[in-house]
Amino acid sequence: AGTVAPKSLLSFLVLMTFCFHHAATSCSKSCYCSESENGGKTVRCSNLQLTEIPQDIPNDTMRVYLDFNLIATIPANAFVGLPHLVELDLSHNELRQLEPGAFRGLSSSLRFLDLSFNKLINFNAEAFEGLQAYANLSNNPWHCDCNLQMAMPHVDLETISLTDIVCQTSDPEEIGVQGLAFLLVPDVDLCAVMKRTTDVAMLVVMFCWFTMVISYLVYYVRANQEDARRHLEYLKSLPSRFSINPYTPGCMHVWGSN
Repeated sequence: AGTVAPKSLLSFLVLMTFCFHHAATSCSKSCYCSESENGGKTVRCSNLQLTEIPQDIPNDTMRVYLDFNLIATIPANAFVGLPHLVELDLSHNELRQLEPGAFRGLSSSLRFLDLSFNKLINFNAEAFEGLQAYANLSNNPWHCDCNLQMAMPHVDLETISLTDIVCQTSDPEEIGVQGLAFLLVPDVDLCAVMKRTTDVAMLVVMFCWFTMVISYLVYYVRANQEDARRHLEYLKSLPSRFSINPYTPGCMHVWGSN
């Protein structure tokens, strides 16, 4: 009886290990999984009317296809449990927002990211945090403005990826970049208007501050002049008992005395 318990415990531990391993490497529900020759797993969840990223993708997956679904946003850390992922296809969805850290955890593995044919308008550099992959960003209604211009130097994506950002709208509108790949348009500064606006605002603030200082100085001088005037009038109103005798220098003469 003393040897049965350890054997049972060992069998239980082996079973639990197998179950945990199976849970970590089994296929995501509703998706189709296949193994490649090098052992990497491919998970296909295409055209399933999904509205969010599945949470049960096996952690040994190398390729995930989530194209032709209804996913509208990628939350932070959505793929943080997939350290071996090299390819991620999110094309033909309803993506409007990529939250900061959306692809966190993939910087060392991911090589190809497909975000084409979505509804992305604003480029969020924080979503691509540390990502050095090639990203297909084409066929999105990108809005080109100063925020986009300021964000571009802060991403590590392959530079050719950024040529897919074609301006559908722009701010300011009259700058003439609609229909053009922003990165390929020379000598365009979308921040010029903002800089001018900032300069004007600073001038207005400085003018207001200067006006306040001058107003205070004028008020201070006038108040002191008024106080001095009242003090002088008060002195003049006092009765005079002593005066200087003009005929006797250095002597005082009391007027009105015998």
